[in-house]
Amino acid sequence: MARINLLPWREALREERKQQFFKSMIGGVLIAAGLFFLATRYVNGLLDEQSDRNAFLQSEIDKVNLQIKEIEALDKEKNNLIARMQVIESLQLSRPKVVKTFDALVRSIPEGIHLDKMKRQGNSLTFDGVAQSNARVSVLMRELEDNTEFVKPTLNVIKRISAKDDAIRQFTLRVNESQLKENNGETDGLLE
Repeated sequence: MARINLLPWREALREERKQQFFKSMIGGVLIAAGLFFLATRYVNGLLDEQSDRNAFLQSEIDKVNLQIKEIEALDKEKNNLIARMQVIESLQLSRPKVVKTFDALVRSIPEGIHLDKMKRQGNSLTFDGVAQSNARVSVLMRELEDNTEFVKPTLNVIKRISAKDDAIRQFTLRVNESQLKENNGETDGLLE
């Protein structure tokens, strides 16, 4: 029988398969590297796009925050103006009040009473004066109480100046002014 040596053919086939395997490996690595490169570029593109969106949103947020600060400053200025307007309005409403108070005071003082000094603190008026008798001071207190411009007259001090029967009495009297009542920005009347 003839012997045929198949070893070189097998060796050549083995070498060829090895080269195909290495070529396939290199091809697979190149394809994987290409896919990795494409995927990386795609993801980086998405990240860049998101970064641009975030930067745009941040710039818009900064603009809105600036507008909010401007609005807050305007609101503060508006509140200051409203407070000033309210002070001016209350002064305008109280302007005739002083005249009415003095007019009511003149009408309330009976004969035999002389006021030396008048002091005002807030809504409280303090009178220092002299009277011919205690009864005259009582009449003054009743007149003040009956008048709508005044509330709660209080006698602080009354004393005789001399020992005679017709001696003059010195007194200190305190009375509160009534408050203005407002309705829709207009004065309705007085509060007691």
